[in-house]
Amino acid sequence: MKKKDTKILLVDDEPDILEIVGYNLTSEGYKVTTAENGIEAISIAKKLKPHLIILDVMMPEMDGIEACEKLRAIPDLSETVITFLTARGEDYSQVAGFDAGADDYITKPVKPKVLVSKVKALLRRFKEPLEETANIKLGNLVINREEYKIIKGKKEMVLPRKEFELLALLASKPGKVFKREDILDNVWGNEVVVGGRTIDVHIRKLREKIGDEKFKTVKGVGYKFVV
Repeated sequence: MKKKDTKILLVDDEPDILEIVGYNLTSEGYKVTTAENGIEAISIAKKLKPHLIILDVMMPEMDGIEACEKLRAIPDLSETVITFLTARGEDYSQVAGFDAGADDYITKPVKPKVLVSKVKALLRRFKEPLEETANIKLGNLVINREEYKIIKGKKEMVLPRKEFELLALLASKPGKVFKREDILDNVWGNEVVVGGRTIDVHIRKLREKIGDEKFKTVKGVGYKFVV
């Protein structure tokens, strides 16, 4: 994917951030669109279908956490990478971000070169839709990889991108124990370091939605999907 074809939506209520970050990304050749709050971001994202959304947490009208949850519920944005850009570095805020469906977390202030490098790494995670993608069928559970959709019995669900990829990975080989490092490499990629707690948060969310009995923790090793 060429830079000139790459669409980035930058969302922040601080004009200085929009100007500085927007300038650095535009200078790199990316197509940058800006929004000043979560409500505006959702409206723009539906039409723009950006490859990457850089989202502030603390904003008026609708904060970044709520905006991220709503963005992740839009099927057309299932492939979009979402990262938070915020001055808040508290652990609980990061967990809340991952719970909402974010792919990553950038703490500001951040140096321009570091930001550009981070954006490049995040964009490597973006996956173009495949023409042919096999579904996974396990009992009453169907994982539609093409549409990033889950059907459990008669109930249809759209999961956040990383939750879906984690579920698809574990369900691709029921009974196999996936090591934590393999999960990180396959779902998050090895270009960005994330903590093991990230996996735990996503597994907890999947247990709530798919069923606690479907996911078994192998202490000190990783997780497996149980049929």
